[in-house]
Formats: sequence, structure tokens, C-alpha cells
Amino acid sequence: MTFKIRPDRKETENKTIRFPLELVGKIEKAIEGKGVTFSGFVIQACEYALDNMDDSKNNE
Repeated sequence: MTFKIRPDRKETENKTIRFPLELVGKIEKAIEGKGVTFSGFVIQACEYALDNMDDSKNNE
């Protein structure tokens, strides 16, 4: 399954998180012209990561 950027969703809760500046730059470049916010991208990336985790490693 590939990661595809989708438009933003609505129901949210505020969380504070720090990102390395280099990562911020890479994300901003990736979302440029895609109609998605930084937060929207991070949410989608987290969902993708969770959906594609190797669950066998969590049981160790």
C-alpha cells in the first residue's frame, strides 16, 4: 500500500509536538500545492504508520 495525501479532515484535538527543522522542511515541500495542511499530513502519516506496523514486534 502506498501513502497518498488526502485533503484535511475536520474532527480534531490539539496536541503539541516538536519536529526537527529538517523534517519540517521535507514535509512542507511534500505538501506544497497538495491542498493539505502540515497537521493534516502528519495525521495521515501517523495513520499510515499505524496501519502498516509489524504487530509481531509489539508482542515482544
